[in-house]
Amino acid sequence: MPVHASPTLGAFLRDRRARLDPATFGFGGGRRRTPGLRREEVAQRANISPTWYTWLEQGRGGAPSADVLDRIAAGLMLTEPEREHLFMLGLGRPPEPRYRAPEGVTPRLQRVLDALSPSPAIIRTAIWDVVAWNEAAAALLTDYALLPPAQRNIMRLMFSHSRVRALQEDWRSVARYVVGAFRADAARAGAGAEITQLVEELSQTSPEFAALWRDNDIAGHVEGVKRIHHPEVGLVEMEFSAFAVDGRPDLGMLVYNPVTRESADRIAGLIAARSAPGGE
Repeated sequence: MPVHASPTLGAFLRDRRARLDPATFGFGGGRRRTPGLRREEVAQRANISPTWYTWLEQGRGGAPSADVLDRIAAGLMLTEPEREHLFMLGLGRPPEPRYRAPEGVTPRLQRVLDALSPSPAIIRTAIWDVVAWNEAAAALLTDYALLPPAQRNIMRLMFSHSRVRALQEDWRSVARYVVGAFRADAARAGAGAEITQLVEELSQTSPEFAALWRDNDIAGHVEGVKRIHHPEVGLVEMEFSAFAVDGRPDLGMLVYNPVTRESADRIAGLIAARSAPGGE
């Protein structure tokens, strides 16, 4: 029995088509009976058959392929959440992951990080570039603002930054864990080319990373315990949790909650020291 396109898919396509201004895309034609682009204009932008596109809007024909949906998403200038919804309507599943270069974070998301203090919190990409952080993270973990953007990468810091290495209670165990979690995150996000470049770089600069990468271990990075031996305040124990950033599949948030009041006070002390005259 043939599989037909969903009528809900057709309604979604018609709605998004009606929202586009023909003049923006160089389509003239004078007055139009309905707002938005015509079906043949969407088909032209998506490089697919006008008949096939018409059938999709009418709920006729077979189920569209992922390639067709990607073309339509580009033709309709869909946002990433809209593209994911298009795939759910057309194929019953989200699209295959694709990596996007980091774009930074919104002021609102930065305020969320800042409100979490004294819990260190960072926003990282799928290949673990740190793109945002709060004052607690800068005080306890790494002052990312002092690093060039290319060096604000957790893997580079773990394997090439002596201070970051010294902070870890058991560096070898931590390193093995993060390599496994990094491998899983990057693959899940479809960051094939980006991960290859970073792995080649780290393998050349760190024999320890190269050995761990060859082990092919996979680890989840959802929650756990982290112990930091800070040279100024001593041991700080934290529970970490990983969160997805809604609407930004390219980003994830890591929050480190102090396990004890003593650990929280030590982080707060570091933050206060940085804010004092003469502080870092």
